[in-house]
Amino acid sequence: MKTLIAAASTALLSLAAASASAADVTLMLNWTPTADHSPIYYARSQGWYKNEGIDLDIETGRGSAATAQRVGSGGTQMGIADLPTAMQARGKGADLTAVMVIYANTPQGFYWLKSSGINGPKDFPGRKIGNPPGDAARLMWPAFAKNASIDPGSVNFVNLSPQAKVAALKSKSVDIISDFYNEHDLKLKEFGNDLGFAPWRSVGLNVYGNSIVVNRVFLEKNKDTVAKFVAVTQRAYESCVNSFDPCLQALMASVSGLNADNQRDQWQRIKTLMRDDSTTKVALGAFDAARVKADYDLVSSLIGIDKPFDPTTMFTNEFLDKKIRMKGE
Repeated sequence: MKTLIAAASTALLSLAAASASAADVTLMLNWTPTADHSPIYYARSQGWYKNEGIDLDIETGRGSAATAQRVGSGGTQMGIADLPTAMQARGKGADLTAVMVIYANTPQGFYWLKSSGINGPKDFPGRKIGNPPGDAARLMWPAFAKNASIDPGSVNFVNLSPQAKVAALKSKSVDIISDFYNEHDLKLKEFGNDLGFAPWRSVGLNVYGNSIVVNRVFLEKNKDTVAKFVAVTQRAYESCVNSFDPCLQALMASVSGLNADNQRDQWQRIKTLMRDDSTTKVALGAFDAARVKADYDLVSSLIGIDKPFDPTTMFTNEFLDKKIRMKGE
């Protein structure tokens, strides 16, 4: 009996110690949760973060700009933000660095109705573009406009929530919306052959997209926690690439109002966005230094970086397992 009591006491003390040492970490998303965030929900549902001593809270975002500012100010430890937008925030004093890329290719694109008389970006001048004020597409508009040979001041932006974009386009209260390629299939179902689409890549603009960013002060003081978070997250994305259904179930169990078929369609598009030479040949989630510098130079020249910095300090691949790689086609 004494042995059992002693064993039970030891177990309770171990649990208490583990609980006391667990790190409370908040991850602020770029927007509301969808398929691209499902690996994180899956890993949390499986207890992978908890097993590494991380008590993870996931917070809905309001755009990459808001997330980058929040992480950079220390208001939250980690977040997901479009990399060029995070660079702009860094130039304004946000103290953050990227530790893993999710979208190796930009997901950004513009959608319109062909029946409105728009045939491509050359017809954008004089039109209304609907998107949220904190949206990366609005912040990066000058770069798109230059590449498309459009005057950046020739369009009018209308504030819309992410959920209102399709309805606004359908009602013609706006002429164009910006949106991620993830939900391309949803728009095809809604508008059919009347749907016009121009990905940023169509004008030669393929910047890095959503990336996991970390407050640099937090990183310096909690390197082990960040390393564990990245290891779990990288493994989770690999698992979801291999088999999406468990990840979809975890997402649907945590987030209301999602359509399962839509999320499956999204994930097929997302896998395309995750794939480039670095993620398939170096490590899933890896940045390429030359591409990061090119993005920095683009932001600096077309939009401006208030306080220039060394772009090599904008990211690190040190926490990624090089044995985990993104699958090819």
